[in-house]
Amino acid sequence: MALHHVDRAPTGVTGLDNILHGGLIPGRLYLVDGNPGAGKTTLALQYLLEGVRAGEKCLYVTLSETKEELAAGAQSHGWSLEGIDVLELVADKDELGGEADLTMYFPSEIELTDTTRKVLEAVERTRPQRMVLDSLSELRLLAQSSLRYRRQILALKQFFVGRGCTVLLLDDRTAEGPDLQLQSIAHGVISLGHKAPAYGRTLRQVQVIKFRGGDFRSGYHDFVIREGGLEVFPRLTAAEHGSDFRRMPIQSGIAALDDLLGGGVDRGTSTLLVGPPGSGKSTVSVQYAVAAAARGDHAAIFAFEESRSILLARSKGLGMVLKEGRGPGEIQVHHIDPAEIAPGEFAEMVRKSVQEDGARVVVIDSLNGYLNAMPEDQFLTAQLHEMLSFLNNEGVATFLVVAQSGMVSSTMRAPVDASYLADAVVMVRMFEHAGKVKKAISVLKKRSGAHEESIRQLWFDAEGIHLSEPLMHLRGILTGVPTELVARSGGVAE
Repeated sequence: MALHHVDRAPTGVTGLDNILHGGLIPGRLYLVDGNPGAGKTTLALQYLLEGVRAGEKCLYVTLSETKEELAAGAQSHGWSLEGIDVLELVADKDELGGEADLTMYFPSEIELTDTTRKVLEAVERTRPQRMVLDSLSELRLLAQSSLRYRRQILALKQFFVGRGCTVLLLDDRTAEGPDLQLQSIAHGVISLGHKAPAYGRTLRQVQVIKFRGGDFRSGYHDFVIREGGLEVFPRLTAAEHGSDFRRMPIQSGIAALDDLLGGGVDRGTSTLLVGPPGSGKSTVSVQYAVAAAARGDHAAIFAFEESRSILLARSKGLGMVLKEGRGPGEIQVHHIDPAEIAPGEFAEMVRKSVQEDGARVVVIDSLNGYLNAMPEDQFLTAQLHEMLSFLNNEGVATFLVVAQSGMVSSTMRAPVDASYLADAVVMVRMFEHAGKVKKAISVLKKRSGAHEESIRQLWFDAEGIHLSEPLMHLRGILTGVPTELVARSGGVAE
């Protein structure tokens, strides 16, 4: 059932607004929960600063941090609290010592405590359009019982009805996990999570659990906290993207290689180059990027293994000069550190290179590095499938490089089998012949048309990439140790 369009209030976090289809619905109460260090306060400040930019009155009620601590945290992101009213309600010594009667209501359960009364008085005085209450764990401790705590939250919710104030309640999950009763009261729930892998940067994800009265993007979405606040990367959904394009072959600039692929690689398809390390897979993929730039297209290379400087130097030594840049006729080289990037962030980089920079050729070198960037590799295939579908829908020719273990063997294996996802599969092999280690290239599959069934020798020099005529005189090349066939009258013998 389609939901009616409702005006949204931007949160100040572009990616989160994308997930929420524009932002929060004004005048409602939302819960932002997460363990300590998840980014709740940072998100809350971004939300209020967005309100300040829009000319709205904003109020931050802090029960845990002092105003100085809050200002210091904002300053670390280059922000100022100017324009935000801050109400500091840190517990006094008597309350911390447990000597006072720590209840949110007097015994009659009619009057609110001094803490709650001060909050309501501040709201009446400032009449904010955006408010943050940080955090609910302090209210939970003061209430002492879950019944009084729930009544407290219900009273706050009722108080804000009709006041035109959007409220964010921050909760640090000190109640041994998510508070389901609290989630049932709030109009929306945004959950922030983070976990530390065995090695690398902390992995952070945001999930919208509930959003009453509006639609949103479900599931987990990666985000990072940098100087300047949260940066959220919405999960890539291929069905939401696409553009009209003419499906036509693109050439590599190497005639024999184009012949091997039946005239070239088609736009809107993905090509997998598989082989052992050092066999030339990366060089072949870079050739397509160089040829695209020569045609006036933009190309993007995402290198997980090689540094930018080594890639440029190696390409130059083979006669391939990469003109770097983000415009037509240029190649943008991105060096990716798999220990420092989340899958969602990488997908966002790919999306921007296509939709903002106009990349028509994308090289991912390699899937081995992409696999290492995944915190849970069982989801690699699903994410990779979504990314390839997105690139295909945008008319991009994608080249994926995957390195197999081993050098010369018929049982070499890749860390992930992506051959069924790719539209074309190009195999590069090393083989022994006449006392030398040589390279061979062949096409195993091409969904979009015919291709050569032959195997050609592949080699590189200062003038670039070279392919021989089909190796008709050798048998068993793909095993690594071929047998030479000798022509005789009436047939062929080994």
